[in-house]
Amino acid sequence: MAAVLVGQFHARDAEGRVYSVHEFQESTLDEHGKEPLTTYRLAIGDRVSKLDEERFLLVQSGIELIREPETQIAS
Repeated sequence: MAAVLVGQFHARDAEGRVYSVHEFQESTLDEHGKEPLTTYRLAIGDRVSKLDEERFLLVQSGIELIREPETQIAS
């Protein structure tokens, strides 16, 4: 199963620690067979489950993460 990195963002736990989360599109299709399956992992490889658009869960430890808002850089 091949995976392509399609995004990266930061998320924070309740104690304020920041995690770098990578978003991948797998070569496998979702349960409906229409879209590529999207998976999430920390930069160190730990699996992450998506709860909703802003909340994620570290699979091994059960720690909930909240997605950080994207920073806008003025040009």
